[in-house]
Amino acid sequence: MLMNELLARVIDAHGGIDCWNRYERVEATIVSGGGLFRLKGVPQDPTPRRMTVWLHEERSSVFPFGAPDQRTMFTPESVAIEKLDGKIIAERHIPRDSFAGHQISTSWDALHRAYFNGYAMWTYLTTPFLLAMDGVRIEEAEPWREGAETWRVLRASFPGSIETHSGIQDFFFGEDLRLRRHDYSVNIAGGFAATQLTSDYVVANGIHLPTKRRAYTRGSDRQAILEMLMVSIDISEVRFE
Repeated sequence: MLMNELLARVIDAHGGIDCWNRYERVEATIVSGGGLFRLKGVPQDPTPRRMTVWLHEERSSVFPFGAPDQRTMFTPESVAIEKLDGKIIAERHIPRDSFAGHQISTSWDALHRAYFNGYAMWTYLTTPFLLAMDGVRIEEAEPWREGAETWRVLRASFPGSIETHSGIQDFFFGEDLRLRRHDYSVNIAGGFAATQLTSDYVVANGIHLPTKRRAYTRGSDRQAILEMLMVSIDISEVRFE
C-alpha cells in the first residue's frame, strides 16, 4: 500500500515506522481531569495512573482503577474491571452499544468510564502511526492558518473495526511535522465537536510524542472554546517495550 506523502513524512518525524514496529506496547503515567467527567458524574481525581497501550492491536489497560488493586482491560469487543490476579469485578461485551441515546450530560457508570479511557488513550498514544493501519483512509485537507503558522491537515476515515471518537477525524501538523491539534466528534456523548491541542513533545525509546493534551468544545467557526475545557491529560514516564 502506498502511504500518503504527508503521512510518510509525519511518521518519519515521529521516529519512523521501523522503530515503531520494534515495539509491542507503550507504558506511561497519566494524570487526567476536565469538565467532561464532572458532567458524567464520574469526576476524575488527580492521582497518577499507569496506562498500558498495545501498539499493533486495539487493546489498553489503566491501573489503578476504582481500587488500589484493580485495573481495566479494554478491547473493541469488551471492557472489564479486574483484580490484578485477573478476577473479573465487572465486564461488558460490545460496550459501544451501552452508549445508545447518550447525550453530553448523560451519566456514566464505571464501565462507561473505562471504555472511554481505553479507546481514547489508545488513539492518542498510537498517533500518528495508527493513521497507517489497515483500513484507515487518509487524505490531505485544506491547510489551517494558526497565527503566523500554517498547519497541514490529514483527514482520517476510520473503519468500523477501530473504536475511536468518530469515523472522521482531522490531525493538524506544524512546519516541524509535529502534531498541534486533533479534531473529532465525541460520538458516545451526543457527538459534540471537540478540538484537542497538543504540546510538550518528548522522545521515548526513539518515538516522539506530545505529553500535554487539552480537549475543548469546538465552535461553529472551528475554533476551540478555551473556556470549555472538557478533558486534560498530562503524560510522563513513557516507556516503549
